[in-house]
Amino acid sequence: MKYRHSYHAGNFADTMKHLVLLELLQALLRKPGEFVFIETHAGRGQYPIASREMRATAEYRAGIGRLLENRERLDGSIRDYVELVLRLGGDPQSGRLQRYPGSPLLAAALLRPTDRAVLLELEPAERRALERALESHRNVSVRGEDGYAALRGLLPPPERRGLVLIDPPYEQQANEFERVHATLLDSHRRWATGIYAVWYPIKERAPVARFHTRLADSGVRRILYAELSLFAEDSRVALNGSGMLIINPPWKLGSSLRALLPALQRALGGSSDSDARCAWLVPE
Repeated sequence: MKYRHSYHAGNFADTMKHLVLLELLQALLRKPGEFVFIETHAGRGQYPIASREMRATAEYRAGIGRLLENRERLDGSIRDYVELVLRLGGDPQSGRLQRYPGSPLLAAALLRPTDRAVLLELEPAERRALERALESHRNVSVRGEDGYAALRGLLPPPERRGLVLIDPPYEQQANEFERVHATLLDSHRRWATGIYAVWYPIKERAPVARFHTRLADSGVRRILYAELSLFAEDSRVALNGSGMLIINPPWKLGSSLRALLPALQRALGGSSDSDARCAWLVPE
């Protein structure tokens, strides 16, 4: 396996992705009906700060590390997120973060007994680590299947409500955007009322713009996008920013993210070239 999320876990893009994920899950939790959470590229679930990979890049220092440094000045959803991260991965005695929890652990921590999660991870070693991390959660199943293909058999789910998170590695951006686009259209045909959230990197604007344009022309309605960039567009850095595209966003999610993302931008120490935005790609 070429890509290992361990090198990037807890970086600024992870903080943005996980804050949006938690906002989506909290919206589902406000109603009593059961729901399902499906993730197509689940990873290993938790990432030790002392691991060789995380120490090699130290990207977490500019993400969750910076939020922890400013913990006392945080409030609202950002503070709640940091507290959850510490509860799941902190040392009970020192209070220091030992393991950064990925989206499977964050979601599992919020699920009620009547809700369930299906986590898809194709790479065997990552899948085994994920199974160990979540072995106490009886309403969570881990499957060793290709996330894109597996959705065909999972949708529509027996629950009337739910969220599908598509979070691939984007090793080859053009090919990955193509697979995401095809999967979204096929999944939406099978389950038109589900919530779909797609994370994507912003390294260059052109591939993102093509992805947005194709979806806008697809006939799918109610598409919201949110983006956070810490560097100017097309800067010569590994990652300028990241985005989340959401089909069928819950009520008031847009207004929540328009307040949340600038606050996160400030907490992460964004420069004058940084940017935070949330807007409709296709309105209702």
